[in-house]
Amino acid sequence: MSITQNMITTTFDLPGYRVARTIGLVRGVTVRSRSILGTLGASLQTVVGGNITLFEEMCEKTREQALELMMMHAMQQGANAVLGVRYDATEVMQGVTEVLAYGTAVVVERSSS
Repeated sequence: MSITQNMITTTFDLPGYRVARTIGLVRGVTVRSRSILGTLGASLQTVVGGNITLFEEMCEKTREQALELMMMHAMQQGANAVLGVRYDATEVMQGVTEVLAYGTAVVVERSSS
């Protein structure tokens, strides 16, 4: 069973589908650190001002990885959708951040109405 991006939502329902079975909490955790070169590059970008693209790219890749891990966890549990998806981030130590994606794994079926 696979889960596509359109079967993952921050809401607690999925239009056009009904929840046939609730499996429970699923999560994806990834921990990232900034490299010295990345930190230096980002420091240079702060001098110019504006968007710090080096950190933006790192954050986006980290969130994407956490989401993919959550999707894999849901599929392993037999889900075909994940509802109520959220992200959380915690600095584990200076320069090291944990990013968590979590939600409720469910099995959905198309609604007849």
